[in-house]
Amino acid sequence: MTSRAAACRLAVALVAALAVSAVPATTAFAAAPAPAATAKASASDPFYSYDGSAPLASYKPGTVLKRRTLSYHIVGIPTPLTAIQLLYRTTDAQGRPAANVTTVLRSLTGNTTKAVSYQSFYDSLNPQDGPSRAIAGDLTLNGIIPNAENLFIVPLLSEGYNLVIPDTEGQTADFAAGPEYATNTLDSIRAATSAAASTGMDSATRVGLMGYSGGAIATSWAAALAPSYAPDVNRRLVGFAEGGLLVDAAHNLKYVDGSLVWSGVIPMAIIGVARSYGIDLKQYMSTYGVQVYDKLENGGLLDALGHYPGLTWAKLAKPQYANPDSIPDFVKAVNAINLGSAATPTIPGLVAEGDGGVVEGTFADPAGVGTGDGVMVAGDVRALARQYCATGDHAIDYQQYNLLSHITTAAAWAPGALGWLNDRFAGKPVPSDCGSIAAGNSLAPEVPTS
Repeated sequence: MTSRAAACRLAVALVAALAVSAVPATTAFAAAPAPAATAKASASDPFYSYDGSAPLASYKPGTVLKRRTLSYHIVGIPTPLTAIQLLYRTTDAQGRPAANVTTVLRSLTGNTTKAVSYQSFYDSLNPQDGPSRAIAGDLTLNGIIPNAENLFIVPLLSEGYNLVIPDTEGQTADFAAGPEYATNTLDSIRAATSAAASTGMDSATRVGLMGYSGGAIATSWAAALAPSYAPDVNRRLVGFAEGGLLVDAAHNLKYVDGSLVWSGVIPMAIIGVARSYGIDLKQYMSTYGVQVYDKLENGGLLDALGHYPGLTWAKLAKPQYANPDSIPDFVKAVNAINLGSAATPTIPGLVAEGDGGVVEGTFADPAGVGTGDGVMVAGDVRALARQYCATGDHAIDYQQYNLLSHITTAAAWAPGALGWLNDRFAGKPVPSDCGSIAAGNSLAPEVPTS
């Protein structure tokens, strides 16, 4: 673990150097004011708590509650880049008012007309692993992931975009709760564009959505819910670019069941669903399942991937609950996060998916859900893309990488996603694959068994 952590530190430190050298010195950091003070997030950081006298519910979603300016950190090291962090009012998975944090990076060229909302794939059950805390200087094991995402962020900055980077999972780390990821993302955009004095953006700033894997959960749900939840934001969205997409969680749990690498996602999903929707799932779990639950309750991907080779739902559950559909509350929750039941976005999209997942230790088709990238099911993603084509009025650019796994697809997707968003801001025609996407799976909701 020590050598891996050291390698990650070195890799991301190189990104820091790239960030400084990617833009001419005369313009690289002139657009934003110097940090007022060095602020560092911690578990007890008061910035993350709403402490106003008025009830949180009295504020409209997207209202800025606090703001601060600090140095942008990479693996705990401050850089010359300035970040603005906002605490804002949003809505959680159960529809309750909540406070959340987003980070804004102002355009290095001073452009105020365009922004990208970048949704991180930090995928963790620990709020300390969120991107805002990594940016503020905290360094955790799973926080290496948002640090490494600077490889995606630097090219966006070099193109002159303003960046909005929300903590998509909220302050309780509601892993995989897509609708909450959406509200956190959309209200983050509202907050960033309503704080013009700090961020330079306003209600005229156009925005693109971008995210991979866990970031695609936020991106896709934000695109789907924007017309109903945030029509003011939806009017300014130019498109969404996503890859490695979770569509039907029930299918994914079957797909990774027994895999060598990704099976650790099963208990993470159980914990995330339970936490997000207030369900007590421990009562259905075996003694071993409870042990795994307790061990991962504040864990992240690096605590899960490869740590439970061959793990199955049946090993985690009591014998009478070997079929997850026998737990009505669980079925209700996984149906709530099924993208196939959500609205069709009213903006164009780029959707990418790998289909070479056997490389990462998932069997080709263990449960009748088809092949995928190792954790995401390609047939589900194709089905969603076809559904968007059939029910929407905007083009869908679908790309499937048949030989690539989840991790390797990210490297192939990122440059194309940047180019695709550049074209949307430039007003170029949107490419469409709507007539050539292969058939996919049924995305019908799960039905509880007796």
